[in-house]
Amino acid sequence: MVGGAWAGAVASGDEMAATEPASTDELILEAARTDPAAFALLYRRHVDGVFRYCRHRLGTRESAEDVTSVVFERALTKLHTYRGGSFRAWLYTIAHHAVVDAFPARGHPLADPDLHAVPDPRPSPEDQAISAEAARTLRGVLASLSRDQRHVVELHLAGLRGREIAEVLGRRYDAVRAIQPRAVARLRAILAADDPKECCRGER
Repeated sequence: MVGGAWAGAVASGDEMAATEPASTDELILEAARTDPAAFALLYRRHVDGVFRYCRHRLGTRESAEDVTSVVFERALTKLHTYRGGSFRAWLYTIAHHAVVDAFPARGHPLADPDLHAVPDPRPSPEDQAISAEAARTLRGVLASLSRDQRHVVELHLAGLRGREIAEVLGRRYDAVRAIQPRAVARLRAILAADDPKECCRGER
């Protein structure tokens, strides 16, 4: 997915897959000792999720690939600053800040008609049309949320839990717990409407 130096890192990780340590903590300890193969395994575990998060936030594959590379470069150089807790939350904090750094000046993601496209096996034209329409609807629905609500939902969709989301956003856990149900209720109300896109436009 993300090329360049990371392709070689992934190849190195494949070679030691048979002896992969059982826990993320073990991988972190080995990577902190400047073991490239250990960091390659951390990369393999998390790259797809980080890429999806970046692509959703930024809107284009090219931008997401660039920022995903930046995220793992920063993670490697800052690994010595990790002080325990959720490694995923620590990594997505880096991703969150990298996205902010790369965000378009106009303040919202660029359009990407291929976002969430149906993967192979080859989709039919009808499936492609449905997928593209669903992606546009989802983007419009999320855009109708407040910034805090949108960030919480995006991180939730990336697989993070409540305390991890709070850590990434630098918010109190109680605040995230209060934001999330409001965001979910808002999403349900929009999706239950006859025309979600019209509902979104009507409340901006």
